[in-house]
Amino acid sequence: MERAGSIGELRAAGYRTQPIREELRNNLVAKITTGEKLFPGIIGYDDSVIPQIENAILSGQDMILLGERGQAKTRIIRSLVGLLDDAIPAIADCEINDDPFCPVCRACREKVARDGDRTRIAWLSRQQRYGEKLATPDTTIADLIGEVDPIRVAEGRYLSDELTIHYGLIPRTNRGIFCINELPDLAERIQVGMFNIMEERDVQIRGYRVRLPLDVYIVASANPEDYTNRGRIITPLKDRYGSEIRTHYPRTIEHEIEIMEAERNPFPNAGPVVVVPPYMKEIVAEMTALARRSPEINQRSGVSVRISIANYENLVSNALRRAIRNREPYASPRISDLPYLVASTAGKIELESVEEGREGQVVEKLAQGAVVNVFNRHLNARDFEDTIGIFRGGVRVDVSDMAPAKEYAPLMQELPGLAEGLEHLDASDNEALLASAVEFILEGLHLNRRLNKDKVAGRSQYRA
Repeated sequence: MERAGSIGELRAAGYRTQPIREELRNNLVAKITTGEKLFPGIIGYDDSVIPQIENAILSGQDMILLGERGQAKTRIIRSLVGLLDDAIPAIADCEINDDPFCPVCRACREKVARDGDRTRIAWLSRQQRYGEKLATPDTTIADLIGEVDPIRVAEGRYLSDELTIHYGLIPRTNRGIFCINELPDLAERIQVGMFNIMEERDVQIRGYRVRLPLDVYIVASANPEDYTNRGRIITPLKDRYGSEIRTHYPRTIEHEIEIMEAERNPFPNAGPVVVVPPYMKEIVAEMTALARRSPEINQRSGVSVRISIANYENLVSNALRRAIRNREPYASPRISDLPYLVASTAGKIELESVEEGREGQVVEKLAQGAVVNVFNRHLNARDFEDTIGIFRGGVRVDVSDMAPAKEYAPLMQELPGLAEGLEHLDASDNEALLASAVEFILEGLHLNRRLNKDKVAGRSQYRA
Protein backbone atom coordinates (compact mmCIF):
# COMPACT_ATOMS: atom_id res chain seq x y z
CA MET A 1 0.00 0.00 0.00
CA GLU A 2 1.29 3.45 -0.90
CA ARG A 3 2.32 5.37 2.20
CA ALA A 4 0.36 8.44 3.16
CA GLY A 5 2.16 11.79 2.89
CA SER A 6 -0.08 13.91 5.10
CA ILE A 7 -2.24 13.58 8.18
CA GLY A 8 -5.35 13.75 6.02
CA GLU A 9 -4.23 10.87 3.81
CA LEU A 10 -3.24 8.88 6.90
CA ARG A 11 -6.65 9.46 8.47
CA ALA A 12 -8.44 8.51 5.23
CA ALA A 13 -6.47 5.25 5.13
CA GLY A 14 -7.84 4.33 8.56
CA TYR A 15 -4.40 4.12 10.15
CA ARG A 16 -4.33 3.71 13.95
CA THR A 17 -1.22 4.49 15.95
CA GLN A 18 -0.19 2.09 18.72
CA PRO A 19 1.70 2.80 21.93
CA ILE A 20 5.17 1.27 21.80
CA ARG A 21 4.40 -1.39 24.40
CA GLU A 22 1.27 -2.48 22.55
CA GLU A 23 3.21 -2.60 19.29
CA LEU A 24 5.98 -4.76 20.79
CA ARG A 25 3.43 -7.01 22.45
CA ASN A 26 1.36 -7.55 19.28
CA ASN A 27 4.40 -8.30 17.14
CA LEU A 28 5.75 -10.70 19.76
CA VAL A 29 2.43 -12.56 19.84
CA ALA A 30 2.50 -12.80 16.05
CA LYS A 31 6.04 -14.22 16.03
CA ILE A 32 5.27 -16.75 18.77
CA THR A 33 2.13 -17.81 16.89
CA THR A 34 4.02 -18.44 13.65
CA GLY A 35 6.96 -20.09 15.42
CA GLU A 36 9.45 -17.53 14.12
CA LYS A 37 12.75 -17.32 15.99
CA LEU A 38 12.69 -14.20 18.14
CA PHE A 39 16.40 -13.62 18.60
CA PRO A 40 18.44 -15.05 15.71
CA GLY A 41 22.05 -15.64 16.67
CA ILE A 42 21.35 -15.87 20.41
CA ILE A 43 22.44 -19.32 21.56
CA GLY A 44 21.77 -21.14 24.83
CA TYR A 45 19.03 -18.87 26.20
CA ASP A 46 15.94 -20.62 24.81
CA ASP A 47 14.92 -22.13 28.16
CA SER A 48 16.24 -19.45 30.50
CA VAL A 49 16.57 -15.83 29.40
CA ILE A 50 14.25 -15.61 26.38
CA PRO A 51 11.08 -16.76 28.22
CA GLN A 52 11.66 -14.01 30.80
CA ILE A 53 12.07 -11.41 28.06
CA GLU A 54 8.85 -12.60 26.45
CA ASN A 55 7.03 -12.25 29.76
CA ALA A 56 8.36 -8.72 30.27
CA ILE A 57 7.20 -7.62 26.81
CA LEU A 58 3.81 -9.29 27.18
CA SER A 59 3.46 -7.46 30.51
CA GLY A 60 4.56 -4.14 28.99
CA GLN A 61 7.38 -3.82 31.51
CA ASP A 62 10.66 -1.95 31.15
CA MET A 63 13.49 -4.40 31.80
CA ILE A 64 17.14 -4.62 32.75
CA LEU A 65 19.51 -7.41 31.77
CA LEU A 66 22.04 -8.35 34.45
CA GLY A 67 25.14 -10.27 33.53
CA GLU A 68 28.91 -10.30 33.27
CA ARG A 69 30.70 -9.18 30.14
CA GLY A 70 30.31 -11.24 27.00
CA GLN A 71 26.82 -12.59 27.74
CA ALA A 72 25.11 -11.04 24.68
CA LYS A 73 23.17 -8.44 26.68
CA THR A 74 23.58 -5.65 24.15
CA ARG A 75 22.91 -7.96 21.23
CA ILE A 76 19.65 -9.10 22.81
CA ILE A 77 18.57 -5.52 23.40
CA ARG A 78 19.39 -4.52 19.83
CA SER A 79 17.46 -7.54 18.60
CA LEU A 80 14.30 -6.09 20.17
CA VAL A 81 14.20 -3.77 17.14
CA GLY A 82 12.91 -6.79 15.22
CA LEU A 83 9.68 -6.56 17.24
CA LEU A 84 8.92 -3.07 15.90
CA ASP A 85 6.73 -2.41 12.88
CA ASP A 86 8.53 -1.99 9.56
CA ALA A 87 7.72 1.72 9.58
CA ILE A 88 5.45 4.14 11.42
CA PRO A 89 4.30 7.69 10.54
CA ALA A 90 5.52 10.78 12.42
CA ILE A 91 5.13 14.47 11.83
CA ALA A 92 7.80 15.53 9.36
CA ASP A 93 10.89 17.28 10.78
CA CYS A 94 9.80 16.65 14.38
CA GLU A 95 12.74 16.19 16.78
CA ILE A 96 10.84 13.71 18.95
CA ASN A 97 8.94 11.65 16.35
CA ASP A 98 5.53 13.01 17.27
CA ASP A 99 2.39 10.95 16.66
CA PRO A 100 0.51 12.70 13.79
CA PHE A 101 -2.80 12.27 15.61
CA CYS A 102 -1.57 13.33 19.06
CA PRO A 103 1.53 15.59 18.96
CA VAL A 104 3.15 16.41 22.29
CA CYS A 105 5.83 18.99 21.47
CA ARG A 106 4.78 22.58 21.13
CA ALA A 107 6.25 23.05 17.65
CA CYS A 108 4.18 20.15 16.27
CA ARG A 109 1.04 21.23 18.08
CA GLU A 110 1.34 24.65 16.44
CA LYS A 111 2.06 23.07 13.06
CA VAL A 112 -1.04 20.83 13.24
CA ALA A 113 -3.19 23.74 14.45
CA ARG A 114 -2.00 25.79 11.47
CA ASP A 115 -1.97 23.20 8.65
CA GLY A 116 -4.53 20.67 9.86
CA ASP A 117 -4.85 17.62 7.61
CA ARG A 118 -2.29 19.09 5.20
CA THR A 119 0.48 18.60 7.80
CA ARG A 120 3.24 16.56 6.19
CA ILE A 121 4.33 13.28 7.71
CA ALA A 122 7.45 11.12 7.43
CA TRP A 123 7.83 7.36 7.86
CA LEU A 124 10.33 6.08 10.42
CA SER A 125 12.09 2.76 9.93
CA ARG A 126 12.82 0.33 12.76
CA GLN A 127 16.43 1.41 13.11
CA GLN A 128 15.43 5.08 13.34
CA ARG A 129 13.39 4.21 16.42
CA TYR A 130 16.25 2.73 18.44
CA GLY A 131 18.56 4.76 20.65
CA GLU A 132 21.49 3.63 22.78
CA LYS A 133 23.82 5.27 25.28
CA LEU A 134 26.79 3.80 27.09
CA ALA A 135 26.57 5.17 30.60
CA THR A 136 29.76 6.90 31.68
CA PRO A 137 30.48 9.05 34.73
CA ASP A 138 30.52 12.17 32.54
CA THR A 139 27.04 11.55 31.09
CA THR A 140 24.80 14.56 31.77
CA ILE A 141 21.09 15.25 32.01
CA ALA A 142 21.51 17.25 28.81
CA ASP A 143 22.72 14.11 27.01
CA LEU A 144 19.73 12.03 28.08
CA ILE A 145 16.88 14.49 28.50
CA GLY A 146 17.80 17.88 27.06
CA GLU A 147 19.16 21.36 27.65
CA VAL A 148 18.27 24.98 26.98
CA ASP A 149 19.70 25.96 23.59
CA PRO A 150 21.50 29.33 23.95
CA ILE A 151 21.17 29.94 20.20
CA ARG A 152 17.40 29.83 20.45
CA VAL A 153 17.49 32.12 23.47
CA ALA A 154 19.63 34.54 21.50
CA GLU A 155 16.99 34.54 18.78
CA GLY A 156 14.61 36.19 21.23
CA ARG A 157 12.78 33.35 22.97
CA TYR A 158 12.26 33.30 26.74
CA LEU A 159 13.98 30.65 28.87
CA SER A 160 10.56 29.41 29.92
CA ASP A 161 9.57 28.87 26.28
CA GLU A 162 9.44 25.17 25.44
CA LEU A 163 10.85 25.93 22.00
CA THR A 164 14.21 26.88 23.54
CA ILE A 165 14.85 23.22 24.48
CA HIS A 166 17.39 21.09 22.65
CA TYR A 167 16.09 17.58 23.28
CA GLY A 168 18.35 14.78 24.52
CA LEU A 169 18.62 11.16 23.40
CA ILE A 170 15.57 9.81 25.23
CA PRO A 171 13.02 12.33 23.86
CA ARG A 172 14.53 11.84 20.41
CA THR A 173 13.73 8.12 20.73
CA ASN A 174 10.07 8.85 21.46
CA ARG A 175 7.83 6.01 20.18
CA GLY A 176 10.84 3.69 20.13
CA ILE A 177 13.27 1.67 22.25
CA PHE A 178 16.01 3.32 24.29
CA CYS A 179 18.86 1.36 25.84
CA ILE A 180 21.27 2.43 28.59
CA ASN A 181 24.29 0.15 28.78
CA GLU A 182 26.06 -0.23 32.15
CA LEU A 183 23.34 1.68 33.99
CA PRO A 184 25.09 1.82 37.41
CA ASP A 185 27.87 3.92 35.87
CA LEU A 186 25.47 6.86 35.67
CA ALA A 187 26.07 9.45 38.39
CA GLU A 188 23.42 9.31 41.13
CA ARG A 189 21.95 12.69 40.20
CA ILE A 190 21.47 11.42 36.63
CA GLN A 191 19.82 8.28 37.95
CA VAL A 192 17.42 10.53 39.88
CA GLY A 193 16.66 12.32 36.62
CA MET A 194 15.49 8.98 35.17
CA PHE A 195 12.65 8.70 37.70
CA ASN A 196 10.32 11.08 35.92
CA ILE A 197 11.11 9.72 32.49
CA MET A 198 10.13 6.20 33.53
CA GLU A 199 7.05 7.04 35.58
CA GLU A 200 5.61 10.55 35.72
CA ARG A 201 6.91 11.74 32.31
CA ASP A 202 7.75 15.16 33.76
CA VAL A 203 11.01 16.57 32.45
CA GLN A 204 12.75 19.38 34.31
CA ILE A 205 15.33 21.32 32.34
CA ARG A 206 17.16 24.22 33.99
CA GLY A 207 14.41 24.44 36.56
CA TYR A 208 11.61 24.62 33.98
CA ARG A 209 9.02 21.90 34.07
CA VAL A 210 8.03 20.59 30.65
CA ARG A 211 5.28 18.03 30.39
CA LEU A 212 6.35 15.44 27.82
CA PRO A 213 4.23 12.28 27.81
CA LEU A 214 6.94 10.31 26.05
CA ASP A 215 6.16 6.86 24.73
CA VAL A 216 9.51 5.12 25.19
CA TYR A 217 10.37 1.52 26.02
CA ILE A 218 13.37 1.69 28.36
CA VAL A 219 15.81 -1.22 28.60
CA ALA A 220 19.18 -1.33 30.32
CA SER A 221 22.14 -3.59 31.02
CA ALA A 222 24.32 -3.84 34.11
CA ASN A 223 26.87 -5.99 35.90
CA PRO A 224 25.23 -7.81 38.83
CA GLU A 225 28.03 -6.77 41.17
CA ASP A 226 27.19 -3.08 40.63
CA TYR A 227 23.42 -3.55 40.58
CA THR A 228 22.94 -3.92 44.34
CA ASN A 229 22.11 -1.65 47.24
CA ARG A 230 25.81 -1.70 48.08
CA GLY A 231 26.78 -1.01 44.47
CA ARG A 232 26.32 2.06 42.33
CA ILE A 233 22.60 1.90 41.70
CA ILE A 234 20.00 3.77 43.74
CA THR A 235 17.09 1.69 45.00
CA PRO A 236 14.21 3.87 43.67
CA LEU A 237 15.52 3.47 40.12
CA LYS A 238 15.68 -0.32 40.56
CA ASP A 239 12.05 -0.23 41.60
CA ARG A 240 11.02 1.33 38.30
CA TYR A 241 12.22 -1.55 36.15
CA GLY A 242 9.46 -4.11 35.85
CA SER A 243 11.62 -7.14 35.09
CA GLU A 244 15.19 -7.90 36.16
CA ILE A 245 16.54 -10.66 33.92
CA ARG A 246 19.77 -12.52 34.66
CA THR A 247 21.88 -13.66 31.72
CA HIS A 248 24.55 -16.36 31.91
CA TYR A 249 27.46 -17.93 30.07
CA PRO A 250 26.87 -21.01 27.88
CA ARG A 251 25.91 -23.92 30.08
CA THR A 252 27.13 -26.64 27.73
CA ILE A 253 30.26 -27.19 25.65
CA GLU A 254 28.00 -27.65 22.61
CA HIS A 255 26.56 -24.14 23.00
CA GLU A 256 30.04 -22.66 23.45
CA ILE A 257 31.20 -24.33 20.24
CA GLU A 258 28.12 -23.18 18.36
CA ILE A 259 28.82 -19.59 19.41
CA MET A 260 32.50 -19.93 18.42
CA GLU A 261 31.54 -21.14 14.96
CA ALA A 262 28.92 -18.45 14.48
CA GLU A 263 30.96 -15.50 15.72
CA ARG A 264 34.51 -16.07 14.45
CA ASN A 265 35.72 -13.74 11.72
CA PRO A 266 34.58 -15.11 8.35
CA PHE A 267 37.02 -15.03 5.45
CA PRO A 268 36.71 -16.41 1.93
CA ASN A 269 38.48 -19.73 1.61
CA ALA A 270 41.76 -18.75 -0.07
CA GLY A 271 44.64 -21.18 0.13
CA PRO A 272 44.62 -24.40 2.17
CA VAL A 273 41.29 -25.88 3.18
CA VAL A 274 40.82 -25.61 6.94
CA VAL A 275 39.49 -28.75 8.64
CA VAL A 276 39.02 -28.49 12.41
CA PRO A 277 38.58 -31.80 14.27
CA PRO A 278 35.65 -31.78 16.73
CA TYR A 279 37.94 -32.57 19.66
CA MET A 280 40.03 -29.43 19.00
CA LYS A 281 36.89 -27.30 19.11
CA GLU A 282 35.99 -29.02 22.38
CA ILE A 283 39.41 -28.22 23.82
CA VAL A 284 38.96 -24.49 23.12
CA ALA A 285 35.48 -24.50 24.68
CA GLU A 286 36.67 -26.60 27.63
CA MET A 287 39.49 -24.12 28.32
CA THR A 288 36.92 -21.35 28.75
CA ALA A 289 34.72 -23.53 30.93
CA LEU A 290 37.69 -24.31 33.19
CA ALA A 291 38.65 -20.64 33.32
CA ARG A 292 35.17 -19.84 34.66
CA ARG A 293 35.85 -22.17 37.59
CA SER A 294 39.52 -21.39 38.13
CA PRO A 295 40.45 -19.91 41.54
CA GLU A 296 43.40 -18.19 39.84
CA ILE A 297 41.07 -16.02 37.73
CA ASN A 298 38.94 -13.19 39.05
CA GLN A 299 35.40 -14.46 38.52
CA ARG A 300 33.78 -11.13 39.38
CA SER A 301 35.01 -9.67 36.11
CA GLY A 302 33.76 -12.72 34.21
CA VAL A 303 35.30 -14.93 31.54
CA SER A 304 33.72 -13.81 28.30
CA VAL A 305 32.67 -15.96 25.37
CA ARG A 306 34.94 -13.66 23.39
CA ILE A 307 37.85 -15.67 24.80
CA SER A 308 36.54 -18.81 23.12
CA ILE A 309 35.99 -16.97 19.85
CA ALA A 310 39.44 -15.33 19.84
CA ASN A 311 41.16 -18.58 20.86
CA TYR A 312 39.38 -20.50 18.13
CA GLU A 313 40.42 -17.89 15.56
CA ASN A 314 44.08 -18.04 16.66
CA LEU A 315 44.08 -21.83 16.71
CA VAL A 316 42.82 -21.95 13.13
CA SER A 317 45.18 -19.17 12.06
CA ASN A 318 48.28 -21.00 13.29
CA ALA A 319 47.18 -24.15 11.49
CA LEU A 320 46.65 -22.10 8.34
CA ARG A 321 50.05 -20.41 8.71
CA ARG A 322 51.73 -23.81 8.99
CA ALA A 323 49.94 -25.18 5.92
CA ILE A 324 50.84 -22.13 3.85
CA ARG A 325 54.52 -22.31 4.80
CA ASN A 326 54.65 -26.05 4.13
CA ARG A 327 52.59 -25.71 0.92
CA GLU A 328 50.01 -28.21 2.15
CA PRO A 329 46.45 -28.46 0.75
CA TYR A 330 44.83 -28.89 4.18
CA ALA A 331 45.23 -27.10 7.49
CA SER A 332 44.17 -28.76 10.73
CA PRO A 333 44.86 -27.42 14.26
CA ARG A 334 47.02 -29.51 16.60
CA ILE A 335 47.90 -29.64 20.27
CA SER A 336 51.21 -27.93 19.46
CA ASP A 337 49.20 -24.87 18.35
CA LEU A 338 47.73 -24.33 21.83
CA PRO A 339 50.61 -22.17 23.18
CA TYR A 340 49.58 -19.49 20.69
CA LEU A 341 46.33 -19.04 22.59
CA VAL A 342 48.14 -17.09 25.31
CA ALA A 343 47.99 -13.99 23.09
CA SER A 344 44.21 -14.20 22.72
CA THR A 345 43.53 -15.13 26.36
CA ALA A 346 45.87 -13.06 28.53
CA GLY A 347 44.22 -9.72 27.83
CA LYS A 348 40.73 -11.02 28.52
CA ILE A 349 41.21 -12.46 32.01
CA GLU A 350 42.06 -10.86 35.33
CA LEU A 351 44.22 -12.92 37.65
CA GLU A 352 43.66 -12.99 41.39
CA SER A 353 47.43 -12.73 41.86
CA VAL A 354 49.18 -9.44 41.07
CA GLU A 355 52.36 -11.24 40.06
CA GLU A 356 53.45 -10.19 36.57
CA GLY A 357 53.87 -12.65 33.74
CA ARG A 358 51.74 -15.48 35.15
CA GLU A 359 49.18 -15.37 32.36
CA GLY A 360 51.18 -17.83 30.24
CA GLN A 361 51.37 -20.33 33.09
CA VAL A 362 47.64 -20.03 33.80
CA VAL A 363 46.72 -20.49 30.14
CA GLU A 364 49.04 -23.51 29.85
CA LYS A 365 47.40 -25.06 32.91
CA LEU A 366 43.94 -24.44 31.44
CA ALA A 367 45.00 -26.00 28.13
CA GLN A 368 46.34 -29.10 29.87
CA GLY A 369 43.15 -29.48 31.89
CA ALA A 370 41.04 -29.08 28.75
CA VAL A 371 43.06 -31.63 26.76
CA VAL A 372 42.90 -34.30 29.44
CA ASN A 373 39.16 -33.77 29.96
CA VAL A 374 38.39 -34.00 26.24
CA PHE A 375 40.75 -36.97 25.77
CA ASN A 376 39.06 -38.90 28.58
CA ARG A 377 35.64 -38.16 27.08
CA HIS A 378 36.61 -39.68 23.74
CA LEU A 379 39.33 -42.22 24.51
CA ASN A 380 40.71 -44.42 27.28
CA ALA A 381 44.43 -44.40 28.07
CA ARG A 382 44.27 -48.12 28.94
CA ASP A 383 43.48 -48.91 25.29
CA PHE A 384 46.97 -47.78 24.27
CA GLU A 385 49.08 -50.21 26.30
CA ASP A 386 50.67 -51.58 23.11
CA THR A 387 51.75 -48.07 22.12
CA ILE A 388 53.10 -47.34 25.58
CA GLY A 389 55.04 -50.64 25.43
CA ILE A 390 56.74 -49.51 22.22
CA PHE A 391 57.80 -46.28 23.92
CA ARG A 392 59.26 -48.35 26.74
CA GLY A 393 61.39 -50.04 24.12
CA GLY A 394 63.17 -46.76 23.49
CA VAL A 395 61.03 -45.04 20.82
CA ARG A 396 60.79 -41.26 21.01
CA VAL A 397 58.47 -39.02 19.00
CA ASP A 398 59.14 -35.37 18.23
CA VAL A 399 56.29 -32.98 17.35
CA SER A 400 56.28 -29.30 16.42
CA ASP A 401 53.71 -26.70 15.45
CA MET A 402 55.60 -26.13 12.16
CA ALA A 403 56.30 -29.77 11.33
CA PRO A 404 54.78 -30.83 7.97
CA ALA A 405 51.83 -33.17 8.27
CA LYS A 406 53.61 -35.82 6.17
CA GLU A 407 56.15 -36.34 8.98
CA TYR A 408 53.40 -37.97 11.09
CA ALA A 409 52.45 -40.64 8.55
CA PRO A 410 55.43 -42.96 9.33
CA LEU A 411 54.25 -43.13 12.94
CA MET A 412 51.49 -45.46 11.78
CA GLN A 413 54.23 -48.05 11.14
CA GLU A 414 56.25 -47.29 14.27
CA LEU A 415 53.21 -47.12 16.58
CA PRO A 416 50.58 -49.51 15.21
CA GLY A 417 48.72 -49.28 18.49
CA LEU A 418 47.52 -45.81 17.49
CA ALA A 419 45.38 -47.16 14.65
CA GLU A 420 42.23 -47.81 16.68
CA GLY A 421 42.36 -44.39 18.32
CA LEU A 422 42.94 -42.68 14.97
CA GLU A 423 39.97 -44.51 13.51
CA HIS A 424 37.82 -43.46 16.46
CA LEU A 425 38.86 -39.84 15.83
CA ASP A 426 38.06 -40.22 12.11
CA ALA A 427 41.58 -39.17 11.15
CA SER A 428 42.76 -41.81 8.71
CA ASP A 429 41.86 -40.15 5.37
CA ASN A 430 43.77 -36.89 5.62
CA GLU A 431 47.42 -36.18 6.52
CA ALA A 432 46.55 -32.96 8.37
CA LEU A 433 43.84 -34.68 10.43
CA LEU A 434 46.20 -37.60 11.08
CA ALA A 435 48.87 -35.25 12.46
CA SER A 436 46.32 -33.54 14.67
CA ALA A 437 44.98 -36.84 16.03
CA VAL A 438 48.47 -38.22 16.73
CA GLU A 439 49.38 -35.18 18.81
CA PHE A 440 46.04 -35.35 20.63
CA ILE A 441 46.58 -39.01 21.58
CA LEU A 442 50.19 -38.53 22.64
CA GLU A 443 49.34 -35.48 24.76
CA GLY A 444 46.39 -37.29 26.31
CA LEU A 445 48.64 -40.19 27.29
CA HIS A 446 51.18 -37.74 28.70
CA LEU A 447 48.59 -35.91 30.80
CA ASN A 448 47.26 -39.26 32.01
CA ARG A 449 50.82 -39.99 33.23
CA ARG A 450 51.50 -42.76 30.75
CA LEU A 451 54.19 -40.89 28.79
CA ASN A 452 56.78 -38.26 29.59
CA LYS A 453 57.18 -35.07 27.60
CA ASP A 454 60.28 -32.89 27.17
CA LYS A 455 60.62 -29.58 25.36
CA VAL A 456 63.76 -29.49 23.23
CA ALA A 457 64.74 -26.63 20.87
CA GLY A 458 61.22 -25.55 20.07
CA ARG A 459 59.92 -29.09 19.71
CA SER A 460 58.16 -31.42 22.12
CA GLN A 461 59.44 -34.95 22.58
CA TYR A 462 57.33 -37.81 23.97
CA ARG A 463 59.12 -40.74 25.61
CA ALA A 464 58.54 -43.53 28.11
